[in-house]
Amino acid sequence: MKTTVGPDTIDVAKAVETLLTEHDGPASLSMAEFIEVLRQRTGTDRSDADLKALVAKKAAVLGIVMA
Repeated sequence: MKTTVGPDTIDVAKAVETLLTEHDGPASLSMAEFIEVLRQRTGTDRSDADLKALVAKKAAVLGIVMA
């Protein structure tokens, strides 16, 4: 049996940027909490490792330090 996963129906990278730049921002969230909020908002099935890398990359570009 072969399982395939289709592409996300929402732009997860854009959602990460939006979450990172919100006023209450990521300063109060750990990486795990941030990923949980991201999953709730986007419904993505991406792995935790993939999301962690994406969040870290976007945060670095925006000059935001994640806990």
